[in-house]
Amino acid sequence: MLLIEIKPDKCDFCGVCVGVCPEDAIELKEASISIIEERCTNCAKCVWCCPIEVLIFRKDKLQLLKAKSI
Repeated sequence: MLLIEIKPDKCDFCGVCVGVCPEDAIELKEASISIIEERCTNCAKCVWCCPIEVLIFRKDKLQLLKAKSI
């Protein structure tokens, strides 16, 4: 389950997130950004390094995970 959401309209395509992703799960192509869900391990390195908060945690998915773990 992908816990990270992209706000593509905010992205300036700096590529910092691509450089820190250990799973090579973020793609920047022709002024678009996407996460390859099958590769993403939700490590959140991209969320923490994004200087303009393009990548954020999906609160709805976090709540779902918390509910399942109780």
